[in-house]
Parts: sequence; structure tokens; C-alpha cells
Amino acid sequence: MTSPALTIANLSKSFDRPVVKAMDLTVRAGEFYALLGPNGAGKTTILRMVAGLLRPDGGEISIFGIDARRDPVAAKRVTAWVSDEPMVYDRLTPLEYLEFVAGLWQIDARQAQASADDLIDWLGLRPHANELCGGFSKGMLQKVALAGALVHDPKLIILDEPLTGLDAGSARQVKDVLLGKVRDGVTVIMTTHILEVAERMAERIGVIADGQLIAEGTLAELRARNGRQASLEDIFLDLVAKGATAA
Repeated sequence: MTSPALTIANLSKSFDRPVVKAMDLTVRAGEFYALLGPNGAGKTTILRMVAGLLRPDGGEISIFGIDARRDPVAAKRVTAWVSDEPMVYDRLTPLEYLEFVAGLWQIDARQAQASADDLIDWLGLRPHANELCGGFSKGMLQKVALAGALVHDPKLIILDEPLTGLDAGSARQVKDVLLGKVRDGVTVIMTTHILEVAERMAERIGVIADGQLIAEGTLAELRARNGRQASLEDIFLDLVAKGATAA
């Protein structure tokens, strides 16, 4: 039996207040999972803990059966992280950046070159492959950052608002790449405020409010729970309002 791509158990994190509260979540291998919630709900904090960028206060994180807290390097080898603010070196070209990232992962040079060439073409970066990243738009930088995250062929891709600020063409290319990866068996977890994207792309949707998972399921399951054929936006707003009332 295949291990889940991600299992979170009793995960918690506080800063000046509790941000994630005894969170449980399971994401299946090979699915596209959208994590939704209002600002301040804890989405980014959860994903940053899964990616190994934040230390949890308590709880467990397992990535394809790897205990991410006990063996963070092994967990990161199968994981990619893409934030809403692309972090790319201005003085490198896309090809140089991918070569640099591949070197960090100690990928064989020939394999790295082939992977970089595929990603450059897939994301429509070929005309700019030898230009310095410092002159790129946010959309271009986001595509370079995504290419860098994928160069080591991860099994789990985690994206935090990857489409924010992108024009329609860049957003379409990023979405096509992600859906292509899911077809290849890769797992994608994405936060987004663009509910139409979650509605069209995600196989399952989780809704977070006040650091807790308050609903989860396919769009059809969420509609059944809501009791009507509503849009995801209506369902989301109803769930968050009910969660706030319960709190």
C-alpha cells in the first residue's frame, strides 16, 4: 500500500498567539490538494513547517513515510517549496540558476542539464534562458523559481499562492505544468485565494480557519455538506462564517 504523500498529526505552532492548533491532515499520493482559508488562518505557517522552514512546537509530519522532524534532509529530497515571493539570484540567468540549484542537490551534471532544458522549454523560458534574472517581471521570476523547485524531480510540490500577481499567460503556463506533474503521479499542495483555480484544479479541498481544519473533501462532497449546488466561493464563505461563530 502506498504511503500518503503527507500526514500531519497534532501539529501546533504559536508566535505571540496560537497559529496552528493540534492540526491533523492527510494528503494522498498523486492528488492535487488545495488548502484554503482567510488571511491569518495558518495556511502558510502549516506549509512552511511541512517544507522544513519552520520548527513546529509539537506534533508529527510524515512525507511519504519519512519522519520530517527526525530526518529533515531525506524529507526535503522528495519535496519542493515555492513561495508567493520568488527568491532567485538577480545576477544569474535561468540556466545558471538551475545549474546552481542542481549542484546543491548533487545531481549528476548530465541529468541536471537535461532536466533544466526540459523545464526551460516547459515553462516558456527558452527566449530568456541566457538573460539575467534581475530584469525579469514577477511572472518570469515565479516561473524560474518553479523550475528551480522542480529540478531535483520532487514527489511532493508545495506552493504558497503561486499565481499571485501573474498575468493570464504566465498563470496558465504554471497551472499546465502543475497539472502535468499530477498526471505523472506527483502530489501538489497549493494555497490560493483564487477560489476558481481551486475549484477547477483540485481533486480535494481543505478549508482552514483559526489554525484548524474545519472542512475537507471533493467539491461535490463540500456541496453535499452545504446542502445546495453552490459555488466554492459561497461554500467557503459559509464554512468560514460558521467556524468563526463556533469559535
